[in-house]
Amino acid sequence: MNNIDKRNRLDEEVFSYRVSKNNSLFINFKGKEIKIVKGKEAERLLSKIHAAETDKEIQLVLAKITGNFKHGNEKNSKKKA
Repeated sequence: MNNIDKRNRLDEEVFSYRVSKNNSLFINFKGKEIKIVKGKEAERLLSKIHAAETDKEIQLVLAKITGNFKHGNEKNSKKKA
């Protein structure tokens, strides 16, 4: 786990989720909804979340399902030389 989150971003618990009545999973990043997962994919994701032993592992599962949140160059994308 230490090699995956070198900058300790997942310690901040930036991801959150909620489950609807029909088992759709709504994933938020810093309070903003960024992804909705439904059906069998939501069931697999929920089983991974319930199997996680720590909050940091839950954050990692949510980060992986949402896409590219690990590059670290997001702030520099608009910077010009």
